[in-house]
Amino acid sequence: MSEVEVLNRGKFLNFCKSSNGWEYAERSNCSGCVGILAVTEQEEIILVTQYRPPVQTHVLELPAGLVGDEEEGEGILIAADRELLEETGFKAKKWIDCGETVPSAGACSEKVSLALATGAYKVAEGGGVDDEEIQTHLVPIKEIKNYIKYMRNKGFEIDSKIYAGLWFYQASKNEGSC
Repeated sequence: MSEVEVLNRGKFLNFCKSSNGWEYAERSNCSGCVGILAVTEQEEIILVTQYRPPVQTHVLELPAGLVGDEEEGEGILIAADRELLEETGFKAKKWIDCGETVPSAGACSEKVSLALATGAYKVAEGGGVDDEEIQTHLVPIKEIKNYIKYMRNKGFEIDSKIYAGLWFYQASKNEGSC
């Protein structure tokens, strides 16, 4: 493992350089991230859209958020439950931790855990916190491929965690776990 020099510290990210010259970003305000593939009892996938400044457009995503940004030592599924409620207003009857991924290992040190939430039901408004402007989309599972294509054609970027979450959901249906 090489030594790391922090070149610049931001409020939420550090820009780093390893001893072999590799530059990357790392999160400075949490212990991880979680993406949530939430499915309602009506077999609908809960997706969200929001504007993302780094790509300068709206993105179709899984509900997601930071782990440990509000409480040190926070568990993955506790954070997932909190984020699903904040962003969408939904709770879930069952949770499965599907494991951790590295979404962009060449550009950042971030690791994202994926959680599967089933039996999701609406309990609040959602929409995010602070200045977030999150829109919730309920998409029947049988229509997900066409919906993603439709949103892409409308100019939305598509977050890759959707595809990973769908794969884990299918595996859970076939094998009983992620």
